[in-house]
Amino acid sequence: MGDLAQQPLLEKAPTTHAALLAWVEEVAELTQPDRIHWVDGSEQENTRLTDELVAAGTLTRLNQEIFPNSFAAFSDPADVARVEEQTFICSEKEHDAGFTNNWMAPAEMKQKLRGLFAGSMRGRTMYVIPFVMGHLDAEDPKFGVEITDSAYVVASMRIMARIGTDVLNRMTETNAFFVPALHSLGAPLEAGQADVPWPCNPDKWIVHFPEERSIWSFGSGYGGNALLGKKCYALRIASVMARDEGWLAEHMLILKLTSPEQKTYYVSAAFPSACGKTNLALLDPTIEGWKVETLGDDITWMRFGKEGELRAVNPEAGLFGVAPGTGWGTNPNAMRAIAKGNSIFTNVALTDDGGVWWEGMTEEVPAHLTDWQGNSWTPDSDKPAAHPNSRFCTPIDQIDMLAEEYHSPNGVELSAILFGGRRKTTIPLVTEARSWSNGIFMGSTLSSETTAAAAGAVGVVRRDPMAMLPFIGYDAGDYLNHWVNLSAKANPERLPKIFLVNWFRRNAQGGFAWPGFGDNARVLKWAIERLEGKADAVETPIGFVPTGDSIDLKGLDMTPAQVEEAVRVDPAEWKTELASIEEWFANFGGSLPDALQAELAALKSRLG
Repeated sequence: MGDLAQQPLLEKAPTTHAALLAWVEEVAELTQPDRIHWVDGSEQENTRLTDELVAAGTLTRLNQEIFPNSFAAFSDPADVARVEEQTFICSEKEHDAGFTNNWMAPAEMKQKLRGLFAGSMRGRTMYVIPFVMGHLDAEDPKFGVEITDSAYVVASMRIMARIGTDVLNRMTETNAFFVPALHSLGAPLEAGQADVPWPCNPDKWIVHFPEERSIWSFGSGYGGNALLGKKCYALRIASVMARDEGWLAEHMLILKLTSPEQKTYYVSAAFPSACGKTNLALLDPTIEGWKVETLGDDITWMRFGKEGELRAVNPEAGLFGVAPGTGWGTNPNAMRAIAKGNSIFTNVALTDDGGVWWEGMTEEVPAHLTDWQGNSWTPDSDKPAAHPNSRFCTPIDQIDMLAEEYHSPNGVELSAILFGGRRKTTIPLVTEARSWSNGIFMGSTLSSETTAAAAGAVGVVRRDPMAMLPFIGYDAGDYLNHWVNLSAKANPERLPKIFLVNWFRRNAQGGFAWPGFGDNARVLKWAIERLEGKADAVETPIGFVPTGDSIDLKGLDMTPAQVEEAVRVDPAEWKTELASIEEWFANFGGSLPDALQAELAALKSRLG
């Protein structure tokens, strides 16, 4: 095992955590790395690793005056997005994975993976990354350890989670349970073999074992496939932990709204990837007197508090946002955070002065760029300069509008939950649910046209319950039942109100029916005024929509009649939608909650 034979593992390790040491030793024996490095999370370590990645050609150091301490990475063109078709939930029983997940018997999958991982780190360093999702001083901190042979993963995990010595020390002191998350690029190096800038393997597997709370990821170096604290732990495994422990792990942002009267409200919102989630989390409101702050842009863990209120916390420490469409005109708050540096960009374009660029970043398109595949690019080129799923990875504490409550270990009480997708027709700009159960129905039937964040065809309408379709770690019907059953823990007076939104609806001319971006604050204001009993609404078969004059249009070139058009419920479109919902619900078989069957029947009867 390279120089490991001369270094007894247990003597060199900075911990006495027996279960962790045993696992590290087992993985080292399987994967055969040349070296083991326990990640301490320090600035010195990060400088050394990023210097090595620059020397290896994996990272390009950006102009330090424009983007201090920042780097660009360019992946293999076959490793650019989540690989949903190769993502598996290997529960003991096939039923527990449900129809939304790929399943294989755990023993069979383990045998396959052991074959792939055998010797997979030869010639490389094995990094051991202790991390915590959420706060180290939470009542119930959730620990993980990622083992990886990618220094790019180490540098990115340092941005996305709390990692290193403090975490390891707490784990050691409390002999804490942790989620073992094993990752390999699947690109061993034989003696004298030259490395490539982005090692990966054509054979990719992202596998979760829910009962043993473990993750194995092979072959991909990219994003959620490789940063295992993110979708793999904080959603797929955490959703199973949440089911067993009585809480919710959700694909949601959290924002704080302060009204002109200085009243504060906290809103979480679930949107499929590339449907405006980061833009809403970092909203720059266009209405006077309202202030928006953010607590998170992607993942929310929710628990019921001592008084039956629903409390939300963001378990992540960074932003891993889709770059295209994020710009100075659309999301200045994200851009200001990114401009502070300390970021890793992946698959964006490079400017000639050592900066980065992507579609939508600036109104003016640069005259010349180097595209994400290293080619010379001009505005006349027939391909985008940045990959549609290119990313920025930036520390969350660089956001000027970060709410102080982000640092509160037990989170904030939610006033409202928004579900939203990307639909050209049918779904109104905003609809208030008739009840909590009706809101769960809205979430369970959430639909969106597919985007570049996942591999496959773009523009197909797919159902995406609670925007969790790729991330539910167990049977989707049981997941919806968990939502229904959990409300028994709640104080009904304190349950958040649920709204369905659609920023992407088109008008009769084919343009967007709503301006979106900062003007979405006007929809949030209406929702808050509905909670307060101040705003008018029209009851429709699907829920309550705004009257034309109940949304604040001050300073906006839009009429009440146009609002009415944006929220119109078309019975003919909804008949088609009903058929699509029935087809969707048929997939659940016997595990669909009775409460949602009843909601569907009631909607049918209201549509008459």
